[in-house]
Amino acid sequence: MADLLISSFHQAFVQRALIVGLLVTLSASLLGTSLVLKRFSMIGDGLSHVGFGAVSIAAALNIAPLKFSIPVIVVTAFLLLKLNKNNKINGDAAIALISSSSLAIGVFINSVSTNIKSDLNGYMFGSIFAIKNEDLVISIILSVIVIALFILFYNKVFLITFDESFAKATGINSDFYNMLIAFLTAITVVIGMRLMGALLMSSLLIFPALTSMHICKSFKSVVVTSAVLSSVCFISGLCLSVIFDTPAGSTVVIINLIMFIASYFLGKLKITSA
Repeated sequence: MADLLISSFHQAFVQRALIVGLLVTLSASLLGTSLVLKRFSMIGDGLSHVGFGAVSIAAALNIAPLKFSIPVIVVTAFLLLKLNKNNKINGDAAIALISSSSLAIGVFINSVSTNIKSDLNGYMFGSIFAIKNEDLVISIILSVIVIALFILFYNKVFLITFDESFAKATGINSDFYNMLIAFLTAITVVIGMRLMGALLMSSLLIFPALTSMHICKSFKSVVVTSAVLSSVCFISGLCLSVIFDTPAGSTVVIINLIMFIASYFLGKLKITSA
């Protein structure tokens, strides 16, 4: 078993998967805490479905999927943010409306187009070991940007997450920082779709944050713990997928699920003992 892991991690495609996976899971875990607390966690699910639709259109038009899907997903993130403030359409309804429509468009185009050469199943369910050198470079650059901006504006993100009204009263442009969170989430979804697939990408945003909230109390400790847990879950899932020849994306999600259940009961025990 150890020999299999060692030999596998000497392969270039596994190394690329490890690097991109760690960067994406770290980016997602940092943003996930704020999204969950703002009750906007399903934006990841909505944007990943939009990404699948965008990739299908790009494939039909023979355009590079990432170059086409990035602006589409970013614009959609801003649109969802605007709709979330609309009293007639709440956030959940807006996400459901856009995600289901995008998925339907993607499936329709995939079925009727004869010009599609890309592996759309990889974008739907994830194809972590199919990451190419070009994807690696783009993913590293975008992930570093996401992590750097989150760290740079951490204090502002903290304020608008817990008390947006107070943040506005202190002169903080909450609209700008909400758009920043939406933008960073969109970028994370784009680079993570190839990794986890449109159907599983949102799990990287939600699970680490929810798991950490059962263990930690402060925002900072939740963010740090979420980052650590997401990295551990990803490495564990990747190793298990190599050993047992299982789909990497779903294995990572199952590890996250196990950690979440464990943290839930751990939280219950701490409350009982207190």
